[in-house]
Amino acid sequence: MTSNRDQSPIADHTHVKLPHQGRADQDRVQRDEVDRQHTHPTRPTDDVSPARRRLPDRTSFAVVVAALILVFVGSGTPVPLYATYRREFGVSSGDLALTTVIYLAVTAAALLILGRLSNVLGRRPVAIAAVICAALGVLVLLRVDGLGPLLTGRILQGLACGTATSALGTYAVELAPPRPTWAGPVVAANGPAFAIPFGALLSGALVQYAPQPRHLIYLLVAAALVLCAVALVFCRDTVQRTAGVRAALRPRVQLPAGQTLAVIAVSGGLVATWSLSGFFQAFSPTVTVDQLGSTSAMLAAVVFASIVVLSPVGGALGGRLLAPRALALGMVVFALAAVVIVTAVHTASTAALLTASLIGGMALGIIGGAGMRIMLTGAQPEQRAGIISTVYLISYSGAAVPGLIGGQLSHVWDVPRLATGYGALVLAAVAVGLTSLALHQRRSTRRHP
Repeated sequence: MTSNRDQSPIADHTHVKLPHQGRADQDRVQRDEVDRQHTHPTRPTDDVSPARRRLPDRTSFAVVVAALILVFVGSGTPVPLYATYRREFGVSSGDLALTTVIYLAVTAAALLILGRLSNVLGRRPVAIAAVICAALGVLVLLRVDGLGPLLTGRILQGLACGTATSALGTYAVELAPPRPTWAGPVVAANGPAFAIPFGALLSGALVQYAPQPRHLIYLLVAAALVLCAVALVFCRDTVQRTAGVRAALRPRVQLPAGQTLAVIAVSGGLVATWSLSGFFQAFSPTVTVDQLGSTSAMLAAVVFASIVVLSPVGGALGGRLLAPRALALGMVVFALAAVVIVTAVHTASTAALLTASLIGGMALGIIGGAGMRIMLTGAQPEQRAGIISTVYLISYSGAAVPGLIGGQLSHVWDVPRLATGYGALVLAAVAVGLTSLALHQRRSTRRHP
């Protein structure tokens, strides 16, 4: 485990007193100063390939964001087809839960092993490789006729998502425009969480209303990914290629120094949000059929998407608050939403389930954006990829471990009982997160009264 050398950068900047300003003005200036430390430090070395014409940075930022979104859109496309795979190919609920766990485990492994590779090879080549891998994954899913091809496609998607999370997420932070200062961290934190359910919604609509329901969505996403890979070739790389590939591939968790309590607080929020999101990803088709009494692929996609589809809205709203305050608010709201979600599953109330999930999705966005800002504060360019990888390693582990346990319990527990277990985990994680955040804030206040 490695750490940044800067000591408690949040505490250094969040207690600046400015004369002739009200409290709101002080908070705004303090927030912008903290965000500026990680969002727009000194630009990395420019691209060293002048012979090829490059896109402007703003255009490159849009291309990178589109690529990041599309990789995870592809990851969400199989979900509405799970009911079809159950019906036509005999894939069980336990098999689907296992598929989700393997996908999450491969993603976490890619983050741990490949997360810092873009520091030495450059952001652009690693990003292109991730996008191509994602295209291969959706093409494999064209051939699903049982558990084997489904697992193979999901493994390729997990590899692509883990690599893209670090390479494209860091690429987006480094190419983000100066204003708003939270744009880069919010994209890196909430882009994947938003894209997976968006892909599920798009897939559900095509499965329900378009021809070739088991193939069209995969062909469209594969074509879009190929176009993004071509466009990335013309983006400026923000990192010079250097030696050290072997060292970069050595598994390592990178955390900010002097921020143990803050890291625990962020981890509590991430485990809470990603564990419940994992429940929706694995069991939303079962919830739709068994609890809500519908076989509609579109409704299954809506149920799955509802827990995260509004996360970008939450991320943007949370960006207007100081990161610790936003994190606390997000965790409280998400815990309350989780209680309503579990109750709605028990009572088979579609309206309550969707309403609470949408509110929870906004809270998820607030938590993700605030957590990323806290973790990246003061990070140097060569540290960002490792820290972003760590954030998502915590996130995917928070989804994969409960998913593995839930998948095994699904053979003997019904969905309402599983939902209760997930709800209890959310409340416990939020309690740990809020307690750690309060202790961190108290310690920061004592150091800088």
